[in-house]
Amino acid sequence: MMVDKIQAIRGMNDILPDQLTVWQKLEAVLRAITQRYGYQEIRLPILEKTELFRRCIGCVTDIVEKEMYTFLDRNGDSLSLRPEATAACVRSGIEHGLLYNQIQRWWYSGPMFRYERPQKGRYRQFHQFGVEVFGLAQPDIDAELILMTARLWSELGLRHRLTLEINSLGSMATREAYKKELITYFSQHQAQLDADSQRRLQTNALRILDSKNPALQDLIRGAPCILDFLDEDSKQHFVTLQALLQDANICFNVNPRLVRGLDYYNRTIFEWIMLETQGAQNAVCSGGRYDNLVEQLGGHSTPAIGFAIGLERLTSLLPLDYSTKAPMLDIYFISIGELARRHALIIAEHLRDQLPHLSVVLDCSDAGVKSQCRRADKHNARFALILGFNEIKSDTIVLKHLQREKPQEICLQAELIQKITEALAQG
Repeated sequence: MMVDKIQAIRGMNDILPDQLTVWQKLEAVLRAITQRYGYQEIRLPILEKTELFRRCIGCVTDIVEKEMYTFLDRNGDSLSLRPEATAACVRSGIEHGLLYNQIQRWWYSGPMFRYERPQKGRYRQFHQFGVEVFGLAQPDIDAELILMTARLWSELGLRHRLTLEINSLGSMATREAYKKELITYFSQHQAQLDADSQRRLQTNALRILDSKNPALQDLIRGAPCILDFLDEDSKQHFVTLQALLQDANICFNVNPRLVRGLDYYNRTIFEWIMLETQGAQNAVCSGGRYDNLVEQLGGHSTPAIGFAIGLERLTSLLPLDYSTKAPMLDIYFISIGELARRHALIIAEHLRDQLPHLSVVLDCSDAGVKSQCRRADKHNARFALILGFNEIKSDTIVLKHLQREKPQEICLQAELIQKITEALAQG
């Protein structure tokens, strides 16, 4: 009887072993970059209380209204799979007393969850790498985060494919005053708005500026400009940031229509955009300030800024050499017959004890020598060790070079460590 197969949930994808080479290379670069800038890793729960995201992100945002995976647990508490990590970082910092009168530089990486229509570059389970900084109010740290991302693009070979857009949302008072002006403006043209923008007009008019509907672009271009509403402190902050970026030879575009979909942002916001892609799926990295969020969640007033990178989208941009063959295996151990497999198991453990920096794969099957040799080639191994009945009788083992044109050697098992060490030294 055929049993129905169970497949992965739509929009939640497996990352298979042969795909992980590119992920692991990317993660190594991300870790190295953050270490060079003095950032520390934080690991956060996947589940949080729903109220955390409602208070942080905003009840009338698309994320909270339509995209969160929310459910009641057995105690009747409303819990949600995290749709982003900034709110959880703030919650953790307050809970553990790490933010008041302190400077923290954190990074995180892991899965996030949003119920969206799956499409290229957008999934229901996706992975983000992000950085959050607490306790620094000056624009220098805004510039540092942008410089960090620029360095990352250079090391990944992507600098020529991305462009930086920046904007300022000013203070929360500025933002509220600007929203009123937008509501007045778009209300005068309500008949031209699509259904989504008409809904946003009543809930979060700022998000209309983020619409990708081509029919609305002329109307959006004619909307009031937020830069005309900035308070003096925010204006000076933004001017200084631009000067710092210019001093560092970072090219950027000031985009007064750039907004973020989350309610907690103020002052600096920025995005790195793919040059060759238009529309909603062209942002690789997004960030900004959220100076009021810590106090909003019950902590002391603490300036803060961060960014997040979607790793699925980033991996799709990486050069071809990131997806080359898997890292080279050192030794593939081939055994012939049950007795040889038993001996090989012990010899392999001895190799791992004496040469802990090497990788050793024991075949463990009863396949023939040719099949096992093909597996050794598939593993991209440097050497194969071959052990059969004759080798057991003579206390020898065959050392076969797989990456060099060199004849195989028959050596005593007692000399195997020395032989492998010598072979490795020869390259």
